[in-house]
Amino acid sequence: MLKITNLQKTFNAGTINAKTALDGLNLQLKDGDFVTVIGGNGAGKSTLLNAIAGVWRPDFGTIEIDGVDVTHMPEHQRAQFLGRVFQDPMKGTAPDMEIAENLAIAARRGTKRRLVWGVRKAERETYRQLLATLELGLENRLSTKVGLLSGGQRQAVTLLMATLNRPKLLLLDEHTAALDPKTAAKVLELTDQIVQKNKLTTLMITHNMKDAIAHGNRLIMMHEGRVIVDVSGEEKKNLTVEQLLSLFNQASGGGAVSDRMILN
Repeated sequence: MLKITNLQKTFNAGTINAKTALDGLNLQLKDGDFVTVIGGNGAGKSTLLNAIAGVWRPDFGTIEIDGVDVTHMPEHQRAQFLGRVFQDPMKGTAPDMEIAENLAIAARRGTKRRLVWGVRKAERETYRQLLATLELGLENRLSTKVGLLSGGQRQAVTLLMATLNRPKLLLLDEHTAALDPKTAAKVLELTDQIVQKNKLTTLMITHNMKDAIAHGNRLIMMHEGRVIVDVSGEEKKNLTVEQLLSLFNQASGGGAVSDRMILN
């Protein structure tokens, strides 16, 4: 479902501030893979997701989604393949619009616009049923503006919006990092449910090593723009945080693990 070949990206190339964020990265995801991504600060995790999403184009290499080369495809065009949830709960939604209106925008993604009623009665019932699956009481708040929701509620709505049309690839960019532990656990639980129900191919960045081990069927660790650890199946299930740290130190030649990863 995702094939990345020799991806390279250097910011401020040719200057004293040159920074290589992706250094010949290779990665393949099978249909239905749920891959957690972990690594220290500056490892290239967010740069990878932004490259896939088309926020910026790589200097070299190719990106294919479901057999389609999207390397040079504009961001708005490749959006048809992707769903994305950001770290900031304020992103990904229109805060001054109702929950139902936000879901309607997501449902119409990639379709031609016509002059019709904004949200029809049948649609509202569909959205009510979808929101009920979150078990957050939002099914009774369809007319509430999204900006009035808590961070966790907003991330849950964003998750629904990002997966409403079953994207080829779901990108989760530390989508629980700004939430308190209890809310983060709930959002991760919802993430697992939605991903499994829709059999979505997913790439999830996290700084929490326990979450990286507990969720998904595969774990990769990045360092200096490359994948240095790649474990899956039973090997991943049986991992401990201590073993993961040891793997990182071996693969990176003793590179420092960020304080943020250890604290999490």
